Amino acid sequence: MSKAVVCVASSMAQADGIVSDLRLAGFPDSDISVLLPDPNSARDIGHEKHTKAPEGAAVGAGTGGVLGGAIGLLAGIGTLAIPGLGPFIAAGPILAALSGAGAGAAVGGLTGGLVGAGFPEYEAKQYEEKLRRGSILVAVHTEDREQQRTAKEIFQRANADDIGTAAEASA
Repeated sequence: MSKAVVCVASSMAQADGIVSDLRLAGFPDSDISVLLPDPNSARDIGHEKHTKAPEGAAVGAGTGGVLGGAIGLLAGIGTLAIPGLGPFIAAGPILAALSGAGAGAAVGGLTGGLVGAGFPEYEAKQYEEKLRRGSILVAVHTEDREQQRTAKEIFQRANADDIGTAAEASA
């Protein structure tokens, strides 16, 4: 039963620690996603996607050096403009999911994009509000209940907020 285990981190340091712990627990970089507002960009930016970690790290550095540590090593770092919210930095599968749900994101902002990616609408609205206030969404793809339990334990040890699971949208 494939699910995303999700949490909200209140700081970049907390999110980076969570990503490090997920990597240490054996979750591949390709299964870890991070979504955060780009505080260093005052302009709307077009979608830019890179699928290799070094190129992704360069994009992260290009957005004001916001990303570093474990998050900066994730594959697929890119930027996207969310209508009504502005520029966001995304890393991992969530970038592809939000880009693939482009129609939902264009019409319904981040909530529409997250619903299109498989999140229940009420949870997507909660995540959008937290991100609007500067929080960071961290998600990891899991294949079974053991991986789900491990991810939740990592999130709890890090004192993350809004820990939950969401069925992943089919490709």
